[in-house]
Amino acid sequence: MKNDKRDYMKKNFIFIFLFLITSLPLFAQKMVSGIVTDEDGLPVNAIINSKDNFSQANTKKNGSFAISLKKLPDTLTITSTGFKPQFYAVTNEKYLNIVLISHIGTLDEVVIKSKKVDKQLIKIDLEKTPVNTAQDLLRKVPGLFIAQHAGGGKAEQIFLRGFDNDHGTDIAISADDMPVNMPSHAHGQGYSDLHFLIPETIQNIDFGKGSYYADKGDFNTSGYVNFHTYDSISQSYVKAEAGNFNTMRIMGMADLLKGNSLQQNAFIAGEYNYTDGPFDVKQDFKRFNLFGKYNQKIGSQGQLRLEASCFNSSWNASGQIPERAVAEGLVGRFGSIDPTEGGNTHRTNLLASYTYKASENQTFKTTFYYINYLFNLYSNFTFYLIHPDAGDEINQYDNRAVYGMNTIYTNYFTFDRFHLNLNAGFGGRFDDIKDLELSYVTARYTLNERLAWGAAKEANANSFISADLSTGKWRLNAGLRADWFYFNYYDKLQPDYAASSYNKARISPKLSLFYNASDQLTLYVKSGLGFHSNDVRDVVLQQGTNILPYSFGVDVGCILKPAKGLVLQPILWNSYLNHEFVWNGDSYGTSDAGATRRYGVDISTRYQILPFLYLDNDINWAVPRVVGAPKGDNYVELAPTLTSTGGLGFQFQNGFYANLRYRYMHDRPAVQDASIVAQGYFVNDLISGYQAKKWGINLQIQNLFNTKWNEAMFAQETRLKGESASVEELTFTPGTPFMVKIGLTYKI
Repeated sequence: MKNDKRDYMKKNFIFIFLFLITSLPLFAQKMVSGIVTDEDGLPVNAIINSKDNFSQANTKKNGSFAISLKKLPDTLTITSTGFKPQFYAVTNEKYLNIVLISHIGTLDEVVIKSKKVDKQLIKIDLEKTPVNTAQDLLRKVPGLFIAQHAGGGKAEQIFLRGFDNDHGTDIAISADDMPVNMPSHAHGQGYSDLHFLIPETIQNIDFGKGSYYADKGDFNTSGYVNFHTYDSISQSYVKAEAGNFNTMRIMGMADLLKGNSLQQNAFIAGEYNYTDGPFDVKQDFKRFNLFGKYNQKIGSQGQLRLEASCFNSSWNASGQIPERAVAEGLVGRFGSIDPTEGGNTHRTNLLASYTYKASENQTFKTTFYYINYLFNLYSNFTFYLIHPDAGDEINQYDNRAVYGMNTIYTNYFTFDRFHLNLNAGFGGRFDDIKDLELSYVTARYTLNERLAWGAAKEANANSFISADLSTGKWRLNAGLRADWFYFNYYDKLQPDYAASSYNKARISPKLSLFYNASDQLTLYVKSGLGFHSNDVRDVVLQQGTNILPYSFGVDVGCILKPAKGLVLQPILWNSYLNHEFVWNGDSYGTSDAGATRRYGVDISTRYQILPFLYLDNDINWAVPRVVGAPKGDNYVELAPTLTSTGGLGFQFQNGFYANLRYRYMHDRPAVQDASIVAQGYFVNDLISGYQAKKWGINLQIQNLFNTKWNEAMFAQETRLKGESASVEELTFTPGTPFMVKIGLTYKI
């Protein structure tokens, strides 16, 4: 009996000893936890592996995870469909905040059910067709059309969804969440000059058509565009380009903190452009850009981002010439009536942003920015209509400082049957406009008459809340935005009078519904109110009435993948604007066409025909009309009716690539009764090149078939030197003729 008891105890002792020995590695293991999110702070469904693949973990619905590691230090590999794999060095058991960068290489990887499907598609477009100019950046937005008519130095004219946005009146444009639009600008309301952006620094473009987004405010009528720059670069490089018309461009990017990208990184980029252009009067266009960015992790939950950029440009312009001047042989198509047109502009940006990950689900992001801006433009639209001897050249001058901030709070809730993503924020912007001037001059430097000269202060305070609720196949997005504006204008031509001040508030509700019918089909309905502010000078002239004309829009559409590598997005849309105010910065006055309505169809196609062959196509049809005007006299001046852009791209594994592009603008009324019509055009461009490991060469051909076309057209009453009476007809800026540009890139 005693022997049996001894044997039993001996066996238990051996079992316990063996258990302890084999369990020692388990007790020695380190438990590491954290959360995986995307760039916007939303949870990502990801897989986490240790360096030797000994341990693996999956994220939960809220993006959190916990993984047991053999020892520290170790390296985690985080992977997820639609994102770049990330390697994360772990040295202790602190909580990890891991942000994955989206990366969609092919159309098959596009997630139709994703809230970011548009971002995914435009990122593929950027990779398939790299951009080389600021104009190319805007052309990447499906359905957006642009025209240049001032020697390359002035902001482009923008067309979208039946809106002639002029230079930005009805489209909200920003870069890294810093506004580009300039309210109460000397040349036009919402003026948006993107030339301070260096194209190679742009990582992605966020855009939306319509006024359905609670975090977007002033000017978000036809849509919005937000450009995102790279946080870091993997390699330094330089690029040099040269082409016809004495065109040259030098660009470089340098990684300043190599090998330390997880905790901090910094890079700098610079660009210089010069061209004489195809015009008889040499453009002498010069532009210099400088951009720098620094990122620093603060503890385990904070991220600091600092940005600085500077841009300076000067140019001569051929201006817009009347059709009769060319027909009568007074000037050629690339000639000029007033050879002293042109200008110069400058912009300096400073931005500081801090993101704090308060918990697995909560994120705070605060951004402060400062802009120093100067604009000096000389134009002549009527020639000798007002001043038969001295001429009608005008000078528009704008000098201002802009101060602003935005704070956004994001929280993600997970319940048994639904998910809720809550976004809320508040912000403000203050424009201190020191000089706002319009004068008649001769040959730039002789002042003939000041039409207007003043100083202004304009402020906007705003807040918003947006809730995105998803359950099963349904997703509902509801939002509410509140904006308050303050306008103050001091007339320097009447110094004895006090400044005039007005204020106004606007509430903008939004509501959208999505149904994910399958992995290949998502249906949706979007609706919302939007608005654009009016020029402070117009506010004073109107004595504070109709300060913030509102818009209302509805989209009914779908996103579908009917076949492998094919993504289609057809949309039916309708929009209404209660007042079509047009502030004329060229003549110091305002006109009100009344209420307008637009409806139309957008069809976007992306097709990976073969592994090396990619097709993109956008067709946009619109019917813009003035409400209440008699039929035949109810056209919206210069509003686009049918536009289309697209291309066919080739990318081979040996490094060769090519892309044949086209853009088409249909005829459109230049005046309300359509008695004058702006002619349409069809133009092709070709981009091709070869990229090796360390170097690359590219060839760009603009207007491949040397089409005779007019890029910008206006109906204008003009009088030429010696004419006894004025004539109203089309004036135009000719489009670029056949042009070749060759570039070389070398990676350092």
